Amino acid sequence: MEAPTRNHDIVLFGATGFVGELIAGYLAHHAPPDLRVGLAGRSRAKLEAVRSRLPAAAHDWALIEADTERPDSLAAMASGTRVLFTTVGPYAKYGLPVVEACARAGTHYGDLTGEVSFVREAIDRWDALARTSGARIVHACGYDSVPSDLAALLLHQAAQADGAGGLTEVQLVARAKGGVSGGTIESMRGQLDGIRTDPELRSLAGDPYSLSPDRTAEPATRQPPDLGWVGRSDDGPWFAPFIMASANTRIVRRSNALQGWAYGRSLRYGEVMGTGRGPVGAVTAGATALGLRLFGAALALPPTRKLLDRVLPSPGAGPSEAARRSGWFHSQVTAYTESGQRYRATAAGPGDPGYAATAVMAGETALSLALDGDRLPPATGSLTPATALGDVLVERLRKAGHTYEVTALT
Repeated sequence: MEAPTRNHDIVLFGATGFVGELIAGYLAHHAPPDLRVGLAGRSRAKLEAVRSRLPAAAHDWALIEADTERPDSLAAMASGTRVLFTTVGPYAKYGLPVVEACARAGTHYGDLTGEVSFVREAIDRWDALARTSGARIVHACGYDSVPSDLAALLLHQAAQADGAGGLTEVQLVARAKGGVSGGTIESMRGQLDGIRTDPELRSLAGDPYSLSPDRTAEPATRQPPDLGWVGRSDDGPWFAPFIMASANTRIVRRSNALQGWAYGRSLRYGEVMGTGRGPVGAVTAGATALGLRLFGAALALPPTRKLLDRVLPSPGAGPSEAARRSGWFHSQVTAYTESGQRYRATAAGPGDPGYAATAVMAGETALSLALDGDRLPPATGSLTPATALGDVLVERLRKAGHTYEVTALT
């Protein structure tokens, strides 16, 4: 039974940030009118400004002052709501106290992190407590890593229904049109700094099973490299490294392990970026691979980072409304099974993937945690979109205009 002090159904922490305000707008348009929503952040004045820009349905939403440097404010915020969704990053810097507050309060939690080291530390510290308190701690609820995680789940379900055996070779080819925000750049800086200076984080970043619930039980299956390869798909198009692969692949492998390796003990899962066919596709693939390496190196080194800072967006900034509307994402995932059967899943949607589409994914995640508890998988603790929300989130995203479908290939 819920404690009577839970005055809110959803609290959005970080509502004054760029992505936070987009999610607030989505909830204002799509949350049931009787849902009790709160907007949280450090500055009441900024929260009031955000609320004033939202549709009329949000004008009576509660405003909650909370700060990651004030544990008492986080505890009060978490204990006063059934669901807390946070956009306050970089998560490695600000996120752990928020996870702790939710784990202690038995409050369901969602975030947008693509930071593997943060997820690993949150698991190690607070998974056991969250399982005891009944909290669902759901990481990576945006373009990192909902399309990947749900597509892999649907492929597994299709193969299982057909008796085709476990998944073996699975490759996601991503295509997208979108921009980048200052918050994303800041998160990348933090991860690169950690990898450069901390041998333990460097080792973690290189481990394909770094988010496993039981690393010693993982199979010896060799996984595809995260970055650094250029090639050509079986059906012709060229591909290049996908910058989000290192986060998405580990979330998918964690989902597999959390379900007792139901997808397959010999699953090999990789992600690449599609660059097109013919000579143009080949040149684009090579240029993309080189560009990612140069950008990563420049961002990692202080002298070149200062030069990049002059042109990259600062925290709190992001793509224009027109750019967000014109964006899109399309992930095509091809899977082979132990019986030799092939399947293809598509995860796609309109809007800039990191912002407009992510606001849909985050908003529907929060709504699902708040409204669909009796239909969700029974798992608690540190989870993934597939293991915490599964088919319920697939259904919600389809209704929101996103595509999630699987086809058996001959």
